[in-house]
Parts: sequence; structure tokens; C-alpha cells
Amino acid sequence: MSRKYHVLSFAAALVALALTGCASNQRGPSEWDGLVRQPNTRLDAVFLAPDAEIPSYADIILAPAAVQLARNWDPTRGGRSNSRRLDTADVVAIKDGLATLVDDIFREELTAGGYQIVTEPGPDTLLVVPAIIDLFIAAPDTMSAGRTRTYTANSGRMTLVLEVRDSVTGETLARIVDGRSGRTSGFMTVTNRVTNTADARRNIRIWAQALRTMLDSVYKGGA
Repeated sequence: MSRKYHVLSFAAALVALALTGCASNQRGPSEWDGLVRQPNTRLDAVFLAPDAEIPSYADIILAPAAVQLARNWDPTRGGRSNSRRLDTADVVAIKDGLATLVDDIFREELTAGGYQIVTEPGPDTLLVVPAIIDLFIAAPDTMSAGRTRTYTANSGRMTLVLEVRDSVTGETLARIVDGRSGRTSGFMTVTNRVTNTADARRNIRIWAQALRTMLDSVYKGGA
């Protein structure tokens, strides 16, 4: 029989998340599409549906991640030679590659937590919809021939917008927003496709672990 947990239990689990390195940011709207912002979280922003109830579940639908570049990101910036400038195909490949990373890492973390990834909605199924916005890559790399190196102190930034919805009704139960940067050591170090991917993978892993921790807290932490 499906148990139900009041949204306050869901809120408590979100507030308890410990995302190392992500400072709380309380600026911004107090509501978003009817969702109410929750204060004092370790995430940049958490919005929850007031008076909603969240059913116990067995499965999760993981929607494909959407990826949106930052408005001020210019793939030709930095005096890149014609041979190393990004064309439309390169930009599409960057977005597709990041979306694949999100899908792979979230699936891995959720599966490791005992959650089954499915494709069909159901009364005991949650729909998780991730999106990456404001993607800014400081030194995109096309892996062209030669020994040219690019040095940066920060490889870039990106923001996760993640929604948890009822898979049958489509009701949004929670929306999470969290922005992260790549390396921020302050020292100039080489930046290329390998280091950019490593930075992205590390941040996505943190987000996926946060979602898994949240779900564990709500559904495995007791009645």
C-alpha cells in the first residue's frame, strides 16, 4: 500500500542536504510558479509546493537533460585561431555531451541507491527533470592538432535547475536551483577538454548525490 508523506518531510530532507562548497543564497523571489521558497538551505534555492503530499514510490522517470549556454558566452573569444574556433557542430556536441553526462551520472547514483529507472508514468513513480543553464566554458577545446595550451584560473560555471514532479498529474512538487563553478584555485592551470569534463563530472556527481540523499531521507528515513 502506498504511504504518503506531507511536503514538510520533503522540505526537512532538502534543508538537511550538505552540499560542500555551495553557499546559501537567499536573494531572489519568494515564490516561483506557485512554489514557495524554503529558507536556510545549503542549496542556492529550493521551492516546494505548499500543502502537497508526496506518495511513496518504487520507480523514477529521468527526463533527458536540457542544456542552455550562458548568454554572454562567445565560442570565438580569447583570440582563438580559425583552426580552433568552435562551429555550430562543436557547440551542439558540447551540449549533447553534457546532457549525456547528466543522464549517466544521475542514473548511476539513483540505481546505486536502489531506485529503478523506468520510462512509463505510474501512481508510485516520480518524474525527475534536470536542466543545465548558464553554461559558461572558459576555454572550450576542440582537441585540434598542435601543442597550444590554454591556462585559466577557473574553467567555467553552470547552474542546475531540477524539478521533481508527479509522473501522472505532472504537478511540480519541488524545484531546486544550484549554481557551481569549476576549478577556483586562483592559480593559472592548463584547461582543455579533459579538465573541463572532469570539472563538469564532479559537479554533476554532487547534484546526483544530493538528489539521492534527498530521496533517501524522505522515503527510507522512516514512516
